[in-house]
Amino acid sequence: MCTVTFIPTSTGFAITSNRDERVARKRAIAPIAYEIYGCEITFPKDPQAGGTWIAQTDNKVIVLLNGGSEKHVIKTYYRKSRGLIVLELASSSDSLNHWENIDLNGIEPFTIVLFENNKLHQLQWNEIEKTKIEFSINSPHIWSSSTLYSKDIRAKRERWFTDFMTNNQNPTAKTILDFHQFTESQNTAYGLQINRNNELKTISITQCLITSEKIEMSYLDLIA
Repeated sequence: MCTVTFIPTSTGFAITSNRDERVARKRAIAPIAYEIYGCEITFPKDPQAGGTWIAQTDNKVIVLLNGGSEKHVIKTYYRKSRGLIVLELASSSDSLNHWENIDLNGIEPFTIVLFENNKLHQLQWNEIEKTKIEFSINSPHIWSSSTLYSKDIRAKRERWFTDFMTNNQNPTAKTILDFHQFTESQNTAYGLQINRNNELKTISITQCLITSEKIEMSYLDLIA
């Protein structure tokens, strides 16, 4: 939920997400299909809150990042997990329309990357207002969570991403996964796979490969 890339490939698109989390948090359940609000959704499940940071249906992928455009002050209470908002949007027949009407008061700030019906959007909530931005599906994009990475570090990670795309004109699922797993591997504070004092780590990488026929999710448990 803390580093996300969207990359056009020779067969479609790849959406890849690194989950950075405290190692003390209960281990996630690997992705399977669930029926949520009458819709079949595949996702890795957070057993603590019941939600997820990435979900797919037959026509969409939704990925969550903690925080909005800038780091916020964390409150002691929020009425609902952000991971449940992901499932609510995933189960909707029209996620963008649902976004316009959803009540987010009392929800911690977040950013969502939404690929639905061959369109890519960033949805963001900052405790005051909701925003929606459409991105080109013909260009690669990267997002890093504002709660873990400062503006300067996010800019540095964007440069790493630009270098990767320059050196990989036809990226495959594996080269993209390698980027997420091994880039700046010696930099455990803000490389793509982090390990901050064995307390906060990149604990998994989830990738959704999108073609005209299907969306396929794979899951790499880095702790296991």
